[in-house]
Amino acid sequence: MRIGIIGAGHVGGTLARLLAKHGHEILIANSRGPQTLVDLVDDLVGAGGRAVTAEEAAQGGDLVIVSVPFGRYAELPVAGTADKTVIDTTNYYPERDGHLPELDRDETTSSELVQAHLRDAYVIKTFNTMYWEHLRDFGRQSSAQFRYALPVSGDDERAKRTVFDLVELLGFDPVDVGMLATGGRRQQPGTPVYGADLTAAQLRDRLGLPAPWGVPTPPGGVGSVRRG
Repeated sequence: MRIGIIGAGHVGGTLARLLAKHGHEILIANSRGPQTLVDLVDDLVGAGGRAVTAEEAAQGGDLVIVSVPFGRYAELPVAGTADKTVIDTTNYYPERDGHLPELDRDETTSSELVQAHLRDAYVIKTFNTMYWEHLRDFGRQSSAQFRYALPVSGDDERAKRTVFDLVELLGFDPVDVGMLATGGRRQQPGTPVYGADLTAAQLRDRLGLPAPWGVPTPPGGVGSVRRG
């Protein structure tokens, strides 16, 4: 798959490297221009990765990942995103992004604003709750007895399944936490799962979600599980 990534910071750069290792072609962009991404692109050569503009990443990717500071979401190119799955990894930090009254009043969520901007795309929120170093280091084979989980929310089931596959490919268990309005709130900074390293069962328990059919809920309370 050709994946366009807009934003080459810690999360965007980490996802670019991980996905390239799994054979995906990466088109990556940042706000300073393709010429500033030489070192990162060197890591992506094997998968045919290249640095492009944000517009080229949006238009050229079969799937697009948005990993920019949330305060700049309105600058995301709209052209080329229609009918595409767009993964939103952003978080709203008022001290960095400036205060948005509708978010401060909890009238909507950051991902719903991204969806409204990319009106014809299918926005799915994930990769926003885990520290980027853990995202880089904690992925495990699907055969491993223990894997960390990542919450996933979105309004389109087909797009959500596509993202589930990518999350699993990178060595994590995807957990469906709802639509953008409900699930997005469950993933925001300050929630019980934000910054916590949890198994799928523990993540569901933290959010009060039922276990999937046929999967028993572990007895007792749960806490954040650290690598070790």
